Amino acid sequence: MNLDFSFIIPVYNRPREILELLESFKVLEFESPYEIVIVEDGSTETSEEIVDQFRSTLNISYYIKDNSGPGDSRNYGMARAKGNYFIILDSDVILPPHYLNTVSAFLSNTYCDCFGGADAAHPSFTKLQKAINYVMTSFLTTGGIRGNKTQIGDFEPRSFNMGISREAFEQTSGFGKIHPGEDPDLSHRIRKAGFKTRFVPGAYVYHKRRISWRKFYMQVTKFGLVRPILSKWHPESAKITFWFPSVFTLGFFISLLLAFLLNWFYAIPVIFYIMLILIDASIKNRSVEIGFMAVIALFVQFFGYGLAFLKSTFYIRILNKQARKQFPQLFFE
Repeated sequence: MNLDFSFIIPVYNRPREILELLESFKVLEFESPYEIVIVEDGSTETSEEIVDQFRSTLNISYYIKDNSGPGDSRNYGMARAKGNYFIILDSDVILPPHYLNTVSAFLSNTYCDCFGGADAAHPSFTKLQKAINYVMTSFLTTGGIRGNKTQIGDFEPRSFNMGISREAFEQTSGFGKIHPGEDPDLSHRIRKAGFKTRFVPGAYVYHKRRISWRKFYMQVTKFGLVRPILSKWHPESAKITFWFPSVFTLGFFISLLLAFLLNWFYAIPVIFYIMLILIDASIKNRSVEIGFMAVIALFVQFFGYGLAFLKSTFYIRILNKQARKQFPQLFFE
């Protein structure tokens, strides 16, 4: 099959990120033509001047539209793209030079209508970005749900690094109105439509995540609220690992209470897990400081996600409330 790639990139008030991303396109080791479609989602600080700097060296289409969320903006871009295979990126990623060669080789040998790749931390990232990247991607913290070599089949691609064929897009109508969670929702609808999803080893991106502790907490809280909604929409997607942050959060407080009232031995499992994260994160990032920051990020992630997951489970699964009415902040009109 002749693959004609179109990159779809929504952006909202982040011209600096677009500059870094487009710079990485200039050094891609891929000889065939491809298209870049940038969709400005109602930004007040546009990327137009940045895009103009690359028009002579990159094949770019640039659109400005009213704000309607990242999912709808991706649909907008795919509807206007010229290729037959779309690669969706977040604006805060940087591509390694081999990225498109890796994707093209995989699809040429093992074609699928939807793929996903992993995210990684670039050496230039801040210590906070590296710590957050660790807890978002480590098997010890997320169970590897964001991608690893053992998950090649039936993977849930994430929209920071996701491919979808034009045929799959047209049959599913693309992303829904929920955010976050629009990417796993689309992945399940793609599979229900008879298409395959795959994880592509080696097709990682550097996911910058310009984020603070507060923004990270808000982000993972939304992830926790969304997951029970997605599990209700797609029961086959439910996994025991989704409960781990909630179990950890409850177990942490229970172990502290028992250690205080009865015996400090009750705190040993929590202490052991924290030490495991500290050591693993320090080794993988070659920094004890990042290791300690990863422990903080772990608590931010698990408390934010875990408590929100329990809250959403109570309203959505037990009280059977309508998701859009109960959590309107998770939906775009």
